[in-house]
Amino acid sequence: MAGGRGTRFWPRSRRRRPKQLLALLDEKSLLEQTAERLRPVVGPERTWVLTTEHLLRETVRRLPGVPRAQILAEPAQCNTAPCLGLAAQILVQLDPDAVLGVFPADHRIARPDRFHRLIEAAYRAAESGALVVVGIAPRWPETGYGYIEFPEGAAVGSLEPYPVLRFREKPDLETARRFLAAGRFYWNSGMFFWRADVFLQAFRRHLPKTASLIASLPAFGSREFRKRLCEAYPLSENISVDYAVLEKASNVVGLAAGDIGWNDLGSWNAVYEVMAKDAEGNVLRTETLAVDSRGNYVEVPGKLVALVGIEDLVVVDSPDALLIVPRHRAQQVSEVVKRLEAAGRDGLL
Repeated sequence: MAGGRGTRFWPRSRRRRPKQLLALLDEKSLLEQTAERLRPVVGPERTWVLTTEHLLRETVRRLPGVPRAQILAEPAQCNTAPCLGLAAQILVQLDPDAVLGVFPADHRIARPDRFHRLIEAAYRAAESGALVVVGIAPRWPETGYGYIEFPEGAAVGSLEPYPVLRFREKPDLETARRFLAAGRFYWNSGMFFWRADVFLQAFRRHLPKTASLIASLPAFGSREFRKRLCEAYPLSENISVDYAVLEKASNVVGLAAGDIGWNDLGSWNAVYEVMAKDAEGNVLRTETLAVDSRGNYVEVPGKLVALVGIEDLVVVDSPDALLIVPRHRAQQVSEVVKRLEAAGRDGLL
């Protein structure tokens, strides 16, 4: 899935060049890193990418090994349930026994060998008819992630499927602390595995209107497919797959992933957490003079930044906008984007 906007990474993430197309960690974009990470277990010939119309050309350019026909543009952004329903509908036509692995294009996975073993275990569970979600053992009381509740005694890293008791929305800090202490709540990674036909059964049961729209499409690859998709898809319900299907289905299992070095890079603070730091805990990605300053993230190309007595700030510059935010409030950067939208400041979006 490569169609998100990444509004928490404003001012670098913009509509025409969102988070997944940025080189936030090194010289390659998050999208390219995701494709490379999957290549040993899912070659380019079996990789499908869903993005948006205005990102299609750049996505194709970044993924030269993926067949052009397998990079699809959604006619409208309708959240993850319609997106994954469309993917399953296409793939079950091409292979009735197809098993899908769903991967957001903007994650960091620092231990690919363990990640590949996780994929193999999830594939086996999905083949048996389960809808598989991947839970990540929490390392701190995170308020920016949804959570999955596992049974007592679920063994982290065992790669055994456990029934998912319930999904929990992004909590407040006190609730997140309780989740961490309880030991049975895991971060919802947004990675899923299922047989296409099994998912479509649940999709039809729990989201019948959208499922009917997608099922009415002509065969993928036919002359009429794109035209009908553009007519029908925008009428889909705008809802996540978690709310629409997974919270209601009875055959959902979870894998309690071990330490695969996962981070969903959901904010500038998340990038700070995974980057190398100086002796004072600063991440200084451009020329910076830090005096008595600690725990800062600085990315200001083209000029010297001087910090004096500054702690725990994010400072990110772009040609037309400068962001300064406390690291612990980096999740709220998306509010800036909402205000710019409300003010009609399209040039800054």
